[in-house]
Amino acid sequence: MPVAGELVAVLAAAADRSEPEPPGGGAVLREAACGYWWRRGLRCHPEDLVAAPGAGPLLAAVLAAHGGDVLMPRPCPLGWTPQARLLGRTAYHVPTPAECGGVPDSYALLETVRRVRAEGGHPAVLLLCVADDPTGTVAPPELVREACEAAVAEGLHIVSDETWRDTLHRPHTTVLVSPGEMCPDDVTVLCDLSGAVAPASWPAAVARFPAGAAASAAYRARTLDVLTALGARVPGPLAAAVAHALDEPEPVTAQATAAAALHGRLAAAVHRTVQDAGALALPPEAGRHLYADLDPLREPLTERGVTDSIALEEYLSERLGTPVPGGHRFGDELGALRVRLATLPLLGRTPGERAEAVAADDPLDVPHVARALDRLTATLRDLPPDDPRP
Repeated sequence: MPVAGELVAVLAAAADRSEPEPPGGGAVLREAACGYWWRRGLRCHPEDLVAAPGAGPLLAAVLAAHGGDVLMPRPCPLGWTPQARLLGRTAYHVPTPAECGGVPDSYALLETVRRVRAEGGHPAVLLLCVADDPTGTVAPPELVREACEAAVAEGLHIVSDETWRDTLHRPHTTVLVSPGEMCPDDVTVLCDLSGAVAPASWPAAVARFPAGAAASAAYRARTLDVLTALGARVPGPLAAAVAHALDEPEPVTAQATAAAALHGRLAAAVHRTVQDAGALALPPEAGRHLYADLDPLREPLTERGVTDSIALEEYLSERLGTPVPGGHRFGDELGALRVRLATLPLLGRTPGERAEAVAADDPLDVPHVARALDRLTATLRDLPPDDPRP
């Protein structure tokens, strides 16, 4: 989406700011983030928050502060497994329920914890993503509660990535409940602001530690130590503009709402294309991705030399002309024929094409969007399943 003119003006006005933000973010940025979460039912205070220049360093600092092995759903967001391995931690992937991605099946979680401990491991942190990347699903509240209760019962601290919570395709009919509302003393909420709240080119992320929990201050202090050691500070002018975005002025929220609806329309079209080709995917409800399972097309793919997700990634990326990451990058099994399909490339390759798609009454009627969908349709229909749908 184009950068809102109001945010550009705030950034330009702060461009001559010479003093750096302190590690963890200054008072203005943390106050704005505090208001952002209060409006979503998560009480907090500025001293409970930490800001960083991007989700990568912030997640690494949070994981470093807690120690121990990390559990996460399968599939999981792109950066989670590399972050755990970068810290020398073992990452364990737990299967998700059939209804959604982003949260592990509670029984599988308990079994995984039991097995890890029996093997001498130390499971300490569970990563969740209620509005999920890569699947684009929103986990039902009852499944979130089951996973959270199982995690807390086993002494795990929960880190809830809520980057895409404000990108619901149908906000009036989709229910999203944060783990921070269910287990307020045991959940750290993390949000990558770039892309959903602020422009994608602005690296900024915030974390909310449990308000009033006994161990919260110590975890926050250790997180700040790591960010300080990394020199991970939000640039001063950027902090001012991001704080303004977190205050949610009407032009910014209107643009965010329009972006969510636009990507929802595109995601629904991609989902129909995948299903019509005989492949499988859960209906996307948030974000800008969906997760397709092409196992029903395994026989024709094998005839083309595609037998795992690495080969499938190369095959689809070449034919679609855009990166299509395979499931192995999301912690999935290498032999599974799964990929993440993004809606952003459908908007076009140039600023002009993207602006045209954004301004259209129906983006599916825009010629270059229609051509991109036709290319996806042709690529998948060139792989007919054994029993194609009528």
